[in-house]
Amino acid sequence: MNFIEDARWFHTPPREECAGAPVAPGRVTLVGAGPGDPELLTLRAVKALRGARLVLYDHLVGKEVLRYVAEDADLIYVGKESSHHTLPQESIIDLMVRLARSGRPVVRLKGGDGFIFGRGGEEAQALAAAGIPFEVVPGITAAQGAGACAGIPLTHRDHAATLVFASGHLRGDNEVALDWELLARPRQTVVIYMGMGTLPTISAELLRHGLPGETPAALVEQASLPTQRCITGTLQTLPALAQQHRVRPPALIIIGGVVALQPQLLQGMHAMPAPMD
Repeated sequence: MNFIEDARWFHTPPREECAGAPVAPGRVTLVGAGPGDPELLTLRAVKALRGARLVLYDHLVGKEVLRYVAEDADLIYVGKESSHHTLPQESIIDLMVRLARSGRPVVRLKGGDGFIFGRGGEEAQALAAAGIPFEVVPGITAAQGAGACAGIPLTHRDHAATLVFASGHLRGDNEVALDWELLARPRQTVVIYMGMGTLPTISAELLRHGLPGETPAALVEQASLPTQRCITGTLQTLPALAQQHRVRPPALIIIGGVVALQPQLLQGMHAMPAPMD
Protein backbone atom coordinates (compact mmCIF):
# COMPACT_ATOMS: atom_id res chain seq x y z
CA MET A 1 0.00 0.00 0.00
CA ASN A 2 1.29 3.45 -0.88
CA PHE A 3 2.03 5.41 2.30
CA ILE A 4 -0.22 8.29 1.19
CA GLU A 5 -3.19 5.92 1.34
CA ASP A 6 -2.52 5.06 4.98
CA ALA A 7 -5.89 5.37 6.70
CA ARG A 8 -4.38 6.71 9.92
CA TRP A 9 -3.66 10.04 8.23
CA PHE A 10 -7.34 10.62 7.48
CA HIS A 11 -10.04 11.80 9.84
CA THR A 12 -12.94 9.43 10.47
CA PRO A 13 -16.05 11.45 11.44
CA PRO A 14 -18.28 10.22 14.29
CA ARG A 15 -21.47 8.36 13.32
CA GLU A 16 -23.72 11.29 14.11
CA GLU A 17 -21.57 13.47 11.86
CA CYS A 18 -21.81 10.93 9.03
CA ALA A 19 -25.58 10.85 9.26
CA GLY A 20 -25.94 14.60 8.86
CA ALA A 21 -24.20 17.24 6.80
CA PRO A 22 -20.89 16.46 5.07
CA VAL A 23 -17.70 16.97 7.04
CA ALA A 24 -16.40 20.54 6.89
CA PRO A 25 -12.91 20.68 5.38
CA GLY A 26 -9.99 21.34 7.66
CA ARG A 27 -7.99 24.54 7.31
CA VAL A 28 -4.55 24.32 5.69
CA THR A 29 -1.79 26.57 7.06
CA LEU A 30 1.08 27.13 4.63
CA VAL A 31 4.09 27.87 6.86
CA GLY A 32 7.52 29.12 5.85
CA ALA A 33 10.16 27.55 8.10
CA GLY A 34 12.88 30.07 7.28
CA PRO A 35 16.42 29.32 6.06
CA GLY A 36 17.19 26.61 8.61
CA ASP A 37 18.14 28.11 11.96
CA PRO A 38 15.11 27.46 14.23
CA GLU A 39 15.70 30.82 15.95
CA LEU A 40 14.78 32.50 12.66
CA LEU A 41 11.24 31.09 12.73
CA THR A 42 8.58 33.76 13.10
CA LEU A 43 6.43 33.80 16.23
CA ARG A 44 3.42 33.05 14.06
CA ALA A 45 5.17 30.00 12.58
CA VAL A 46 6.03 28.69 16.06
CA LYS A 47 2.41 29.15 17.13
CA ALA A 48 1.19 27.21 14.09
CA LEU A 49 3.64 24.37 14.72
CA ARG A 50 2.80 24.09 18.42
CA GLY A 51 -0.89 23.83 17.61
CA ALA A 52 -0.46 21.41 14.69
CA ARG A 53 -1.89 17.91 14.75
CA LEU A 54 -0.80 16.97 11.23
CA VAL A 55 2.26 18.35 9.42
CA LEU A 56 3.40 17.77 5.84
CA TYR A 57 7.04 18.83 5.73
CA ASP A 58 9.79 19.16 3.13
CA HIS A 59 13.42 18.09 2.87
CA LEU A 60 14.82 21.50 3.87
CA VAL A 61 12.94 21.54 7.19
CA GLY A 62 15.44 20.53 9.88
CA LYS A 63 14.89 18.41 12.97
CA GLU A 64 15.35 21.43 15.24
CA VAL A 65 12.40 23.15 13.59
CA LEU A 66 10.24 20.03 13.95
CA ARG A 67 10.89 20.04 17.73
CA TYR A 68 8.21 22.74 17.97
CA VAL A 69 5.60 20.21 16.85
CA ALA A 70 3.85 18.20 19.60
CA GLU A 71 5.22 14.67 20.04
CA ASP A 72 1.85 13.07 19.39
CA ALA A 73 1.20 14.99 16.17
CA ASP A 74 1.34 13.18 12.84
CA LEU A 75 4.35 14.04 10.67
CA ILE A 76 4.37 13.15 6.97
CA TYR A 77 7.60 13.63 5.04
CA VAL A 78 6.99 14.70 1.46
CA GLY A 79 10.47 16.06 0.79
CA LYS A 80 11.97 16.76 -2.60
CA GLU A 81 15.69 16.72 -3.29
CA SER A 82 17.50 17.22 -6.57
CA SER A 83 16.66 14.23 -8.81
CA HIS A 84 14.91 12.47 -5.92
CA HIS A 85 11.30 13.21 -4.98
CA THR A 86 9.46 11.31 -2.27
CA LEU A 87 6.27 12.49 -3.98
CA PRO A 88 5.81 14.51 -7.16
CA GLN A 89 4.29 17.95 -6.60
CA GLU A 90 0.91 16.88 -8.01
CA SER A 91 0.69 14.02 -5.49
CA ILE A 92 1.61 16.34 -2.61
CA ILE A 93 -1.20 18.68 -3.58
CA ASP A 94 -3.63 15.78 -3.95
CA LEU A 95 -2.70 14.41 -0.51
CA MET A 96 -3.04 17.83 1.11
CA VAL A 97 -6.47 18.39 -0.42
CA ARG A 98 -7.75 14.94 0.54
CA LEU A 99 -6.51 15.30 4.10
CA ALA A 100 -8.25 18.64 4.45
CA ARG A 101 -11.44 17.29 2.91
CA SER A 102 -11.43 14.49 5.48
CA GLY A 103 -11.82 17.19 8.12
CA ARG A 104 -8.25 17.39 9.40
CA PRO A 105 -6.46 20.73 9.81
CA VAL A 106 -3.11 20.53 8.02
CA VAL A 107 0.14 22.45 8.44
CA ARG A 108 2.17 22.48 5.23
CA LEU A 109 5.75 23.26 6.26
CA LYS A 110 8.35 24.43 3.75
CA GLY A 111 11.89 25.74 4.04
CA GLY A 112 12.45 29.45 3.50
CA ASP A 113 9.29 31.15 2.30
CA GLY A 114 6.82 28.99 0.44
CA PHE A 115 5.90 31.74 -2.00
CA ILE A 116 9.50 32.22 -3.17
CA PHE A 117 10.51 29.21 -5.30
CA GLY A 118 8.71 26.92 -2.87
CA ARG A 119 5.65 26.17 -5.02
CA GLY A 120 3.48 27.65 -2.32
CA GLY A 121 1.59 29.61 -4.95
CA GLU A 122 0.68 26.40 -6.78
CA GLU A 123 -0.51 24.81 -3.54
CA ALA A 124 -2.55 27.85 -2.53
CA GLN A 125 -4.09 27.95 -5.99
CA ALA A 126 -5.09 24.29 -5.74
CA LEU A 127 -6.59 24.79 -2.28
CA ALA A 128 -8.61 27.77 -3.48
CA ALA A 129 -9.88 25.78 -6.48
CA ALA A 130 -10.89 22.91 -4.17
CA GLY A 131 -12.73 25.21 -1.78
CA ILE A 132 -10.32 24.45 1.09
CA PRO A 133 -9.80 27.35 3.54
CA PHE A 134 -6.15 28.24 4.05
CA GLU A 135 -3.84 30.84 5.52
CA VAL A 136 -0.23 31.74 4.74
CA VAL A 137 2.54 32.26 7.30
CA PRO A 138 5.51 33.82 5.50
CA GLY A 139 9.06 32.84 6.38
CA ILE A 140 12.46 34.46 6.11
CA THR A 141 13.64 33.60 2.63
CA ALA A 142 16.76 31.55 1.97
CA ALA A 143 18.27 34.56 0.20
CA GLN A 144 17.69 36.81 3.21
CA GLY A 145 19.16 34.22 5.55
CA ALA A 146 22.17 33.60 3.34
CA GLY A 147 22.95 37.27 2.88
CA ALA A 148 22.56 38.21 6.53
CA CYS A 149 24.46 35.23 7.94
CA ALA A 150 27.28 35.41 5.38
CA GLY A 151 27.82 39.16 5.74
CA ILE A 152 26.53 40.08 2.28
CA PRO A 153 23.88 42.85 2.20
CA LEU A 154 21.60 42.13 -0.73
CA THR A 155 21.05 45.83 -1.43
CA HIS A 156 23.31 48.83 -0.89
CA ARG A 157 23.02 52.40 -2.17
CA ASP A 158 26.55 52.34 -3.56
CA HIS A 159 26.37 48.92 -5.18
CA ALA A 160 22.87 47.60 -5.86
CA ALA A 161 19.63 49.49 -6.37
CA THR A 162 17.94 46.36 -7.74
CA LEU A 163 17.57 42.87 -6.29
CA VAL A 164 16.62 39.93 -8.51
CA PHE A 165 15.74 36.38 -7.42
CA ALA A 166 15.92 33.69 -10.10
CA SER A 167 15.69 29.91 -10.35
CA GLY A 168 18.57 27.99 -11.90
CA HIS A 169 16.49 24.88 -12.62
CA LEU A 170 16.69 23.28 -16.02
CA ARG A 171 13.56 23.26 -18.14
CA GLY A 172 12.40 20.40 -20.36
CA ASP A 173 14.93 20.99 -23.16
CA ASN A 174 17.84 21.10 -20.68
CA GLU A 175 18.25 24.86 -20.92
CA VAL A 176 18.08 27.40 -18.12
CA ALA A 177 15.05 29.56 -18.91
CA LEU A 178 16.28 32.93 -17.67
CA ASP A 179 16.29 36.48 -18.99
CA TRP A 180 20.06 36.79 -19.31
CA GLU A 181 20.01 40.41 -20.47
CA LEU A 182 18.05 41.37 -17.34
CA LEU A 183 20.37 39.42 -15.05
CA ALA A 184 23.49 40.93 -16.61
CA ARG A 185 22.54 44.54 -15.88
CA PRO A 186 24.95 46.59 -13.74
CA ARG A 187 24.34 47.86 -10.18
CA GLN A 188 22.14 45.01 -9.04
CA THR A 189 22.34 41.89 -6.93
CA VAL A 190 21.30 38.57 -8.45
CA VAL A 191 20.46 35.64 -6.18
CA ILE A 192 19.97 32.31 -7.92
CA TYR A 193 18.18 29.47 -6.16
CA MET A 194 18.69 25.82 -7.14
CA GLY A 195 21.52 26.71 -9.49
CA MET A 196 24.42 24.49 -8.40
CA GLY A 197 23.83 21.95 -11.14
CA THR A 198 23.74 24.65 -13.81
CA LEU A 199 26.39 27.02 -12.42
CA PRO A 200 28.77 26.68 -15.40
CA THR A 201 25.93 27.58 -17.77
CA ILE A 202 24.80 30.47 -15.58
CA SER A 203 28.31 31.90 -15.40
CA ALA A 204 28.94 31.50 -19.13
CA GLU A 205 25.63 33.10 -20.13
CA LEU A 206 26.08 36.09 -17.85
CA LEU A 207 29.58 36.63 -19.23
CA ARG A 208 28.28 36.28 -22.78
CA HIS A 209 25.60 38.92 -22.09
CA GLY A 210 28.10 41.47 -20.85
CA LEU A 211 28.50 41.05 -17.10
CA PRO A 212 32.22 41.54 -16.35
CA GLY A 213 34.13 38.44 -15.32
CA GLU A 214 35.54 40.25 -12.27
CA THR A 215 32.05 40.83 -10.85
CA PRO A 216 32.15 39.65 -7.20
CA ALA A 217 30.20 36.44 -6.59
CA ALA A 218 29.61 33.98 -3.78
CA LEU A 219 28.22 30.57 -2.98
CA VAL A 220 26.46 30.19 0.37
CA GLU A 221 25.93 26.58 1.43
CA GLN A 222 23.66 25.52 4.32
CA ALA A 223 22.74 29.13 5.06
CA SER A 224 22.13 30.06 8.73
CA LEU A 225 23.11 26.60 10.02
CA PRO A 226 26.26 25.70 12.01
CA THR A 227 27.51 23.95 8.85
CA GLN A 228 27.21 27.12 6.73
CA ARG A 229 30.02 27.81 4.27
CA CYS A 230 30.52 30.87 2.09
CA ILE A 231 32.89 30.65 -0.88
CA THR A 232 33.66 33.99 -2.54
CA GLY A 233 35.28 34.75 -5.87
CA THR A 234 34.21 36.28 -9.15
CA LEU A 235 31.69 35.42 -11.81
CA GLN A 236 34.56 34.02 -13.86
CA THR A 237 36.04 31.83 -11.11
CA LEU A 238 32.88 30.69 -9.33
CA PRO A 239 32.30 27.39 -11.24
CA ALA A 240 35.87 26.25 -10.55
CA LEU A 241 35.61 27.27 -6.90
CA ALA A 242 32.38 25.31 -6.52
CA GLN A 243 34.11 22.21 -7.85
CA GLN A 244 37.27 22.77 -5.84
CA HIS A 245 35.37 23.17 -2.55
CA ARG A 246 32.75 20.54 -3.41
CA VAL A 247 29.83 22.84 -2.71
CA ARG A 248 26.56 20.90 -2.57
CA PRO A 249 22.89 21.90 -2.39
CA PRO A 250 21.23 23.54 -0.63
CA ALA A 251 23.34 26.48 -1.75
CA LEU A 252 22.60 29.90 -3.19
CA ILE A 253 24.53 31.86 -5.80
CA ILE A 254 24.92 35.58 -5.06
CA ILE A 255 26.33 37.82 -7.80
CA GLY A 256 27.00 41.55 -7.56
CA GLY A 257 29.14 44.29 -6.07
CA VAL A 258 27.65 43.74 -2.59
CA VAL A 259 29.69 40.53 -2.27
CA ALA A 260 32.86 42.66 -2.10
CA LEU A 261 31.59 44.14 1.18
CA GLN A 262 31.79 40.81 2.97
CA PRO A 263 35.33 41.08 4.43
CA GLN A 264 34.50 44.39 6.09
CA LEU A 265 31.17 43.19 7.46
CA LEU A 266 32.62 39.94 8.76
CA GLN A 267 35.11 41.89 10.86
CA GLY A 268 32.24 43.42 12.78
CA MET A 269 30.13 40.26 12.85
CA HIS A 270 32.96 38.22 14.36
CA ALA A 271 34.24 40.89 16.72
CA MET A 272 33.98 39.91 20.37
CA PRO A 273 32.70 42.52 22.84
CA ALA A 274 35.27 43.87 25.28
CA PRO A 275 35.04 42.31 28.75
CA MET A 276 33.29 44.46 31.34
CA ASP A 277 35.16 45.62 34.45
